[in-house]
Amino acid sequence: MAASIKKAAVIGSGVMGASIAAHLANVGIPSLLLDIVPQALTAEEEAKGLTLAHPAVRNRLATAALAKLPAIKPSPLYDDALASRIMPGNIEDDLHKIAGVDWVIEVVVENLDVKQSLLEKIERHWKPGVIVSSNTSGISINEMAKERGAEFKRHFLGTHFFNPPRYMKLMEIIPGESTDPAIVHKMAAFSERALGKGVVIAKDTPNFIANRIGTYGLLVTLQVMADKGFTVDEVDAVTGPALGRPKSATFRTLDLVGLDTFVHVANNVFEKVDNAEERAVFEPSQLLRDMVARGWIGEKAGAGFYKKIKGAAGSEILSLDLNTMDYAKGKKPASASLEAAKAAKGAKEKTKALLGGRDRYSDLAWEITKLTLVYSAAKIGEIADTIEDIDKAMKWGFSWELGPFELWDAIGLVRSVERMEAEGTQVPAWVKEWIAAGNTSFYKKEAGSVAYAYEGKYRQVEQPKEKISLRALKEQGKVIRSNSGASLIDVGDGVAALEFHSPNNAIGADILVMIQQSVDEVRSNYEALIIANEGRNFCVGANLMLLLMEAQDEEWDEVDGIIRLFQNTMMKLKHSEKPVVAAPHRMTLGGGVEVCLPADEVCMFAETYYGLVEAGVGLIPAGGGCKELTLRASLANPNPEVDLQPHINQLFLNIGTAKVSTSAHDARKLGYLRGSDRVIMSQDYLIHEAKQAALRLVQAGYEAPGQQKIRVVGSDGKAVMKMGALGMRQSGYISDHDLLIANKLAHVLAGGDVPAGTLVTEQYMLDLEREAFLSLCGEPKTQQRMQHMLAKGKALRN
Repeated sequence: MAASIKKAAVIGSGVMGASIAAHLANVGIPSLLLDIVPQALTAEEEAKGLTLAHPAVRNRLATAALAKLPAIKPSPLYDDALASRIMPGNIEDDLHKIAGVDWVIEVVVENLDVKQSLLEKIERHWKPGVIVSSNTSGISINEMAKERGAEFKRHFLGTHFFNPPRYMKLMEIIPGESTDPAIVHKMAAFSERALGKGVVIAKDTPNFIANRIGTYGLLVTLQVMADKGFTVDEVDAVTGPALGRPKSATFRTLDLVGLDTFVHVANNVFEKVDNAEERAVFEPSQLLRDMVARGWIGEKAGAGFYKKIKGAAGSEILSLDLNTMDYAKGKKPASASLEAAKAAKGAKEKTKALLGGRDRYSDLAWEITKLTLVYSAAKIGEIADTIEDIDKAMKWGFSWELGPFELWDAIGLVRSVERMEAEGTQVPAWVKEWIAAGNTSFYKKEAGSVAYAYEGKYRQVEQPKEKISLRALKEQGKVIRSNSGASLIDVGDGVAALEFHSPNNAIGADILVMIQQSVDEVRSNYEALIIANEGRNFCVGANLMLLLMEAQDEEWDEVDGIIRLFQNTMMKLKHSEKPVVAAPHRMTLGGGVEVCLPADEVCMFAETYYGLVEAGVGLIPAGGGCKELTLRASLANPNPEVDLQPHINQLFLNIGTAKVSTSAHDARKLGYLRGSDRVIMSQDYLIHEAKQAALRLVQAGYEAPGQQKIRVVGSDGKAVMKMGALGMRQSGYISDHDLLIANKLAHVLAGGDVPAGTLVTEQYMLDLEREAFLSLCGEPKTQQRMQHMLAKGKALRN
């Protein structure tokens, strides 16, 4: 059903509307982007002699919105060229064209009258069967459509994207009272598979799920802050990663959202709920109103709770002193509970450490957490049917690592409720009844499946078979073999999955050994191998700490052995008798890329940032990355008369500047993906898609690749690359050490000092990689770069 949406219309070309159209373009869906007709000419239009009747004027708003897309950061497009899939227009001249689309999305101003008027116009041109939705963040779906016809209402619903649409996973789908359930199901399936979203079904209540809970949490944080006398910096220290929340915490989040926007969202609940206690929380504070009146509305205005000051020595972030209403340099809070949270591993342990403390910061965290948990529980049945939907909404929409009910379980449901009641906090009756029935948590795991509290009993979490969970399979005893760095897991149908689980999924000897063992195991007992994991990132590269220690101790035989093991493992993976499919996601860097390059096929999550970044730590790729990419260039240009130099020059630039793709589409543009490799929109389905790709290779009668010769550009090509690097050094773009690295890289990519057009073996190229890598490891400036990366998490340019 998801495939039936092939064309769309987006009405409203503000940042949100244009970004939704951009994401539709990302997934291959062309759209109309319509806005109102301007009522006056700009000075530039007058100078050109245009009139209000000219199409360029009438389409100005949508056209201008398209023109701005490339400048938006982070980019709403996978590739700027995809904007060609969006056709600008205006509501007066082009609304009739919606009869030819499958989905119409309203993204105009958050005003009920404006939305009702637009829907009336849409219905005049509407063709039965076309889905119409509103991207409202909180206005009633039923109120919007109350004057529309019965058939129109059956096809109308809310589809609330979170901003920015490309990056935020949450999609709240809000059925109206007359919406056809089949339409809801269709849009949920489409949003998940085609758009890559995580879908929750919300009730038609003010601000729906995520904004209702999230706004409440922010407002009670402000109240507790004011009551207890905490500073902006203190609150953000508590409500960030220490509490399983993003680094933006409370006030950086508010600055990013915009205080004017936040006040509008809060007012939406304040004006529409009847409960006096709830209204009191959602009434924007005098502080917020004062800041909006001053224009201190956040990042877009240059000042909010924080203000960036640019000086001669660089930028400085000042925070607002709420007592004086002046900006000053903040003080970094410190306490035993904050230090304990920092030292703990994982969101559950961090939160337990913070709340388990006995200082004012743990007290602050407890007050905020207590109020948010109780409110979330009180809203079950009103804003959502299940605790699972609330938890997913907060994780996907506000980037919480734990949803409210998962957090409640983490800190101890029974113990925390006892504390709440001892402090006089009213806990919802259903929670107390749940505990009285002998239950000690909202969620429970049994034999790899998860159940959650629902109407007095546990209800199984629905897990479509296409969403393969390696974690669940391991709990079901499907591990074939395992060591400290990786596991081989039976994912069914004769396919085994190799999962990395070392710290940061960094590649060390344990992972390399497991790769070799996996190839042997699959050769004997399985049909195919996939390489995938469920970590935050697929793989950030090799174990840099180990490498640096060996280099500093001048244990060159050890370094040589590490590189040989990596190269030999990748060659064994490449020449596996059974097909291998890699499924990278998110950060896939250095050695992570080199693990993917030997695979027969790559299924890459659309939001994958992929690149050979070794130059950033003073090295070059030596796990086969240089060899594999020069081989691909050679195979793609089998005619010896074709000049390989432009292709090798591009590789030289990409690797030498440690270029990382901004998306899977960009990885293809950079030459890292082949025509046979696939881009997968939803990370939830990535392992399934990799498995299916592997089975297709099996069914096609897979044959392992033999040894292949590589045509190289040789000494002449090396001279070209070295000349380019020298020009960059003379222009001040790179340092002397960068030039040294570039010259080593040029030597490898050129195939050494051989005549242009020479055919060399893969092992010959691997030897060049290893020699260059070893020589760079001995350079003091390379060791400085490695140490800086480990300490600071960013590259040093020395």
